[in-house]
Amino acid sequence: MKVVILAGGLGTRISEEEKPKPLVEIGDKPILWHIMKNYSTYDITDFIICCGYKANMITEYCKSIEEDWNVNCIDTGLKSMTGGRLKRVKKYVEDGTFCFTYGDTLNNVKIDKLIKFHKEKSKMATVTACQPTEKYGILDIKNNLVVSFKEKPPMNNIWVNGGYFVLEPDVFDYIKNDSTIWEKEPMNELVENKQLNAYEHTGFYQHMDTISEKKYLNKLWESNNAEWKVWK
Repeated sequence: MKVVILAGGLGTRISEEEKPKPLVEIGDKPILWHIMKNYSTYDITDFIICCGYKANMITEYCKSIEEDWNVNCIDTGLKSMTGGRLKRVKKYVEDGTFCFTYGDTLNNVKIDKLIKFHKEKSKMATVTACQPTEKYGILDIKNNLVVSFKEKPPMNNIWVNGGYFVLEPDVFDYIKNDSTIWEKEPMNELVENKQLNAYEHTGFYQHMDTISEKKYLNKLWESNNAEWKVWK
């Protein structure tokens, strides 16, 4: 099975303008490596990287990876949207079920169970639904007295798109051109046609979109609390 990874981000909001976001490091490895390492733990090692900003840097990095992986870096354009990037690699995916995710998001979903769920449900698309944490700590107050405090607890009963999709090739028909945003028309049309299942994942989930999120992920890694590290 192949994995398509979106890797066209600029990374400007995390003070890494000199490199594309997927090459921003967690520990001593780019976040892109962490994502691929996660998939490879489940014996999925055929990667299609959708490059954009400084595509040559990602290509050169992938050539240097000392893993038994097949990595194909494709320049999908500087200004292409998420759906457009996916559409541009259609010919590399061929005709089989494939995985699809973002180059800036980590979680510890059991990918083998995710794929099994997708096949059992027999729909065009499955998205990993995750529960984000609250942005702020939560105070429980009674009679002006704080009786409990929870530092950024999970947002109960709220599910978000956590990436880590499993898709059938028919989804390409939902993407018009480079300007198509995957999270808008395609996903909405899949919902309308009852073709999008959600695999509920209550474990670790964290995207890296800001400098504070980058620092948080590095802190977890350095303290040996990186829950996305499912490999030995």
